[in-house]
Amino acid sequence: MSNINKENKPTKNILGVLVQNQPGVLAHVAGMFAARGFNIDSLVVGRTEDPSLSRMVIVTSGDQATLEQIRKQLGKIVTVVKVRNYSEQECVERDLLLIQVHCPPEKRSDLFELTNVFRGTVVDVGSKSLIIQLTGTEKKIEAFIEVCRPYGILQLSRTGLIAMPRAPHKTGE
Repeated sequence: MSNINKENKPTKNILGVLVQNQPGVLAHVAGMFAARGFNIDSLVVGRTEDPSLSRMVIVTSGDQATLEQIRKQLGKIVTVVKVRNYSEQECVERDLLLIQVHCPPEKRSDLFELTNVFRGTVVDVGSKSLIIQLTGTEKKIEAFIEVCRPYGILQLSRTGLIAMPRAPHKTGE
């Protein structure tokens, strides 16, 4: 299930990069992208189940040749343990959004209902605003942001995409 189209045009690619959990690794990886003119659309880093390792989820765009170059360059970095292209397999993807929306008391029930439809949670209530937390795919997050625009978005913050390959399912069980 490659995310590269037949015309070799740029597409979104999600890379899972397992790295040693050491100071400077993030700067080294980001510097490699910058030095070679590759763009990072999203980058999330966190510790793994092994405290000596961290996992980076990097979203980047490019054609087949660009993606292959990125993979090769990442592989040359000493602190990089493993590089996987999550775009080539079924994955669970999530983004986290915190959004503060203008909401006078008379509109609160409307926004609470909208939040429930998207399976979000109101995490803070102010006199004229709400802060809502929402997790989901990028498309879901973008759709929620769009329906909040008419209320007035005061501020928002997103984590960036995290992803994990789906576990294989055995057939016939």
